[in-house]
Amino acid sequence: MNWYLKVISQYTDFTGRARRMEYWMFVLFHFIFSVLAVAIDNLLGITFGDIPYGWLFLAYALFSLLPGLAVQVRRLHDSGRSGWWILIGFVPLVGGLVLLVFYLLDSEDGPNDYGPNPKVLRI
Repeated sequence: MNWYLKVISQYTDFTGRARRMEYWMFVLFHFIFSVLAVAIDNLLGITFGDIPYGWLFLAYALFSLLPGLAVQVRRLHDSGRSGWWILIGFVPLVGGLVLLVFYLLDSEDGPNDYGPNPKVLRI
């Protein structure tokens, strides 16, 4: 949970680097909170017609949009890539797979153009 809160607190920080642990813990908790929001929307009956989510999920999705983008950019920085690589995700099928591989790659050893290795800093 601390990793998730760290990402939320750095919601507009598109500089620096993010470890794999930071990124994947954010993804895990984001998934859990999204499922909970959809479940609560359905339990309360506040869905948008036939769409299985409602206002609570929409509010959470908007809340987590910037932090999610920022941690993705920092994760790309950690593997030595520009944050602009995130745009490859718009390429159907191939783009998402390329990003997944980039997110799974280990950190570059030592400092790179985007800052010191976060594994050495031990946050």
